[in-house]
Amino acid sequence: MNFSLILPNLDRPPASPQFVNCYSESSQGQAASAARELAEGLSAGAATVPPKYFYNALGSKLFEAITGLNEYYPTRTEASIFDAAHPQIARALAKAGIAQPSLIDLGAGNCAKATRLIPHLQPRQYVPVDISVDFLRSAAQQVQTAFPALDIVGVGMDFSAGLALPPQVQAHDRVFFYPGSSLGNFSPDQALTFLRHMADPAQGKARGLLLGIDLVKDPATLKAAYDDALGVTAAFNKNLLLHVNALLGADFDVAQWQHVALFNEAESRIEMHLQAQCDLTVRWLEGERAFRAGESIHTENSYKYTVASISALLRRAGFTQISYWTDPKDWFAVFWASV
Repeated sequence: MNFSLILPNLDRPPASPQFVNCYSESSQGQAASAARELAEGLSAGAATVPPKYFYNALGSKLFEAITGLNEYYPTRTEASIFDAAHPQIARALAKAGIAQPSLIDLGAGNCAKATRLIPHLQPRQYVPVDISVDFLRSAAQQVQTAFPALDIVGVGMDFSAGLALPPQVQAHDRVFFYPGSSLGNFSPDQALTFLRHMADPAQGKARGLLLGIDLVKDPATLKAAYDDALGVTAAFNKNLLLHVNALLGADFDVAQWQHVALFNEAESRIEMHLQAQCDLTVRWLEGERAFRAGESIHTENSYKYTVASISALLRRAGFTQISYWTDPKDWFAVFWASV
């Protein structure tokens, strides 16, 4: 296999990645939309804040720290699967007729997961997509430094609201990369809709999806992954309140709230909440909400699947050729699915 297109060339300065910002918290329309969504969630009978609001600049750094925690097995387990299975993954893409794809990295974060795969998948184009725009710019530049000849198009986007990619993304041989079990943040019905968008012919010729998904396991292991002893996940959860303050003009005091993580066995999901430690009232520019002591804001779901249940979901979404790889403990799975 010829790696000449992507191996670092230390004799030439790196190019700068292109960047298309489809999401800007500072734009008037986006700010109004975010404020409306947050106010509606906080005013609901059971208060909620969508998990996408974890990811301001500090939240992105805190999540990066979470992935290195001993309790947080998903990142290292997924990485071990990719390290072991990358030859089979490359063959699966070739069997689907996909050569030098546009690798579209959804929720790219620090781009570390894709960076491990780039030498093996040989993409013609790398497209990191994330809602945390400033964090993504920095990460994309680091990838460009490592792979100077690679065409990189960073996209600032809230893809939970739609997956309309800009014209700078090549139309053929698109491979969506959605690692980290982030699909679990959607309800099963929402996940089905999202997967159908990726399988839609409008997304380009020879479409495929490389998906990382967390599997059902003992509740104690699951809960510890979302409630670590150092309290990094608690800080990540509480930082959401600071982001809400900035976006909504609210007056949350993080000291009044406690991080709570639990496993809802009936729904097969980890839930994260922020629980009020006393009776309090939160105010924002055009509203307020009284919380009783013990009342919570639901901030995240992380659904856990079996190999059978996620395979069935992929087929319902329109994917037909499905392969998967797991770790020795069957804690995590990586799926390749093509249409």
